[in-house]
Amino acid sequence: MRALVTGGAGYIGSHMTLELLDAGHSVIVLDDLSTGCATAVPNTASFVRGDVGDQALLRRLLEGAGVEAILHFAGSIVVPESVANPLAYYLNNTVKSRALIETAVAVGVRHFIFSSTAAVYGMPGSAPVAETAPLKPLSPYGSSKLMTEIMLADTARAHALTYVVLRYFNVAGADPLGRSGQSTRRATHLIKVACEAALGKRSRLDVYGTDYPTPDGTCIRDYIQVSDLARAHSAALAYLAAGGASNTFNCGYGRGFSVLEVVEAVKRATGRPFEVRLGARRPGDPAQIVAASEKIRSTLGWAPAYADLDVIVRQALKWEHHLGAAH
Repeated sequence: MRALVTGGAGYIGSHMTLELLDAGHSVIVLDDLSTGCATAVPNTASFVRGDVGDQALLRRLLEGAGVEAILHFAGSIVVPESVANPLAYYLNNTVKSRALIETAVAVGVRHFIFSSTAAVYGMPGSAPVAETAPLKPLSPYGSSKLMTEIMLADTARAHALTYVVLRYFNVAGADPLGRSGQSTRRATHLIKVACEAALGKRSRLDVYGTDYPTPDGTCIRDYIQVSDLARAHSAALAYLAAGGASNTFNCGYGRGFSVLEVVEAVKRATGRPFEVRLGARRPGDPAQIVAASEKIRSTLGWAPAYADLDVIVRQALKWEHHLGAAH
């Protein structure tokens, strides 16, 4: 299959590109390199530097290559940043997604897979949270993603486009073969930040909130390994190609770990202490969010291969060592 991967020079997009290439698909990567790295794009993929909102460019790419599926990862992802600068998030995550969807329909692209987020649930009333839970995002980040979900659903009802929305929980780890990992500058992902602190790349790790209604007072999250997530996209693509109806799935393991549990896992893996500074809560952070993953397992036949926090942390650390050696 011929696929366009937007944001394919980023963390998750680069792993998806590897997954598609490993399966024998033809891949075009579109990325503006605002947060991605050109070196993350494999040589066997075609790389175009450009803006996902540039409809003239999109049309040339989609028509010229006969693209059959779009996997859309390009977007902004930092919750506190979205609270401080909401209009930038609505532009990047919603307005530009609309441009991409409109162009896909215009040129007859058949399938669309969208990188969404558990942030659309806001503060869920239960754990684990199922796809049918109320959608009440707490941040412009979550709202901007939810708006794109709504656009896709409305578009699919009106046009011959089928889609899968994948709501990510907390993505972590690295390609087990060491080909890609989390390389984003000034990343905010907890496991990466903790690994950087343990290796002396950061002076400390800040913990935001110790008074949540959780066993140790810190937030609980469901961590999904990035290659497992890429395989979930492959399963979604195969599902659509086989005639599956448009659908939405959570991407998580169904088990949560607190911030302090992650810190201890990093300390176990490195054998090194590092400064952990306890601070106040940030706006937009739910106390606990864990995926109900039965739907993706039963409908797509997806099963994780790396559902172990210590394995995920070791992968992240190995990638941090690689980055250090590369520089």
